[in-house]
Amino acid sequence: MSPKRMLDCRCLLVLLFLALMPLVPNGNLVGVNWGTMATHQLPPNNVVQMLRDNGLDKLKLFEYNEGIMTALTGTDIEVMVGIPNSMLKEMSEDPGAAASYVYNNISGYCYDGGVNIKYVAVGNEPFLQTYNGTYLPYTLPALKNIQKALDESGVKCHYKVTVPFNADIYNSPESNPVPSAGDFRPEVKNLAIEIIQFLYLHDAPFTVNIYPFLSLYGNDYFPVEFAFFDGTSKPLRDGNNVYRNAFDANLDTLIYALSKAGFSDMEVMVGEVGWPTDGDKNANIQNAKRFNQGLIKHALSGTGTPARKGKIEVYLFSLLDENAKSIEPGGFERHWGIFEFDGKPKYELDLTGLEVDKGLAPVEDVKYQQKRWCVLNTQATDMGELPKSIDYACSLSDCTALGYGSSCNHLTAEGNASYAFNMYYQVNNQNFWDCDFSGLATVTDENPSEEGCQFPVMIAYGSSMLLHGGDLLDVSLRLVGVFVVLFSFLL
Repeated sequence: MSPKRMLDCRCLLVLLFLALMPLVPNGNLVGVNWGTMATHQLPPNNVVQMLRDNGLDKLKLFEYNEGIMTALTGTDIEVMVGIPNSMLKEMSEDPGAAASYVYNNISGYCYDGGVNIKYVAVGNEPFLQTYNGTYLPYTLPALKNIQKALDESGVKCHYKVTVPFNADIYNSPESNPVPSAGDFRPEVKNLAIEIIQFLYLHDAPFTVNIYPFLSLYGNDYFPVEFAFFDGTSKPLRDGNNVYRNAFDANLDTLIYALSKAGFSDMEVMVGEVGWPTDGDKNANIQNAKRFNQGLIKHALSGTGTPARKGKIEVYLFSLLDENAKSIEPGGFERHWGIFEFDGKPKYELDLTGLEVDKGLAPVEDVKYQQKRWCVLNTQATDMGELPKSIDYACSLSDCTALGYGSSCNHLTAEGNASYAFNMYYQVNNQNFWDCDFSGLATVTDENPSEEGCQFPVMIAYGSSMLLHGGDLLDVSLRLVGVFVVLFSFLL
């Protein structure tokens, strides 16, 4: 072959490589949130192995968990460790507390074969409107003290701080409900910009949590198709920009708000985004798969949003269902996982964004309690206490699948009672005295599950966590006002 022809072939190979680059999966842009608000938790080692089996190499934790960190040791999974809002006051007032936290929970893992911690998330949605300003005085001082402790840790690892904000920190005015009119909420604008400036100076990203589902859930008139990436809803027009989904419109509202504050090139990543599979009429496996697969394809495509091109870094919410979360916002709060509580995939999901029909790898070697269930005793003669017994069982377990539009909403009255009794029985580790209810319940080894409604047998790893209402609210009270404003423009 002549030198000229060899050169031409090499040029063609280079061009072909460049052309195919957008199709190459990039595992560094799609991560997942691992929440642990569950009564029975899988062994961290098993879950971490499942993450590796699925190529999930970016992980976000809402708080430090020693068992999880131990399981992550020696892996190449990139980790974001969160500091709960409840710790912000102490961290803001006591630099020593911040230094101690960093030493014990972050920098102590910086060694060859340690944990690949990249980010420290200071608080979680601390400016959420429903917190009524509780954490406003503490967020920036805590952020500064944590950054100072990281700078002085003396280790070779380089960490970045961030603050995951809810999307309600910005909006567009009702008089002009388009992304280009976006700005930060007036009452928090100055403080938000101070935090943004601090992050920018430390080459750290702005993190935002975006939930199109919550806009749909919160307003019966929200155009359903606008929540999805392949929807047929009327587009939102903003000058020369055309928005065909709520996610892009929301994210660009932030981009414009940052630009007005003088940070047009600020790095942005989406800390939480997803779709639940139960607990509401729009929360089902079909919609969850449609949304999450569309999101991944969109995020990795490089198309970006009308206001900012390029790939989008996102963390799916969430990894596993959590049966101990507050249901004050809605029963769906316990069903965000792409995996069931026991690590079984709920649906096929291609994490490369190429829409290849492939199943997710499950958590292996899961140990379950015995195959037995607690159901209504049909031989009982006095049913007078049945309503109170059902209420009691559901108040201390998870009956969200019985709600309107949920997977078990079609059960008979007898089926409802059996489901409630069984969930209480399973949560309490199948103690025989927890399947009595004054003679109204009995244990059976015949699976009472029906089509579309599973009566689960809990995994054999119970925790001391109890089910409450308001105590576990943390990130549940999300408001996504910008979607409501944008929705009104679409009608």
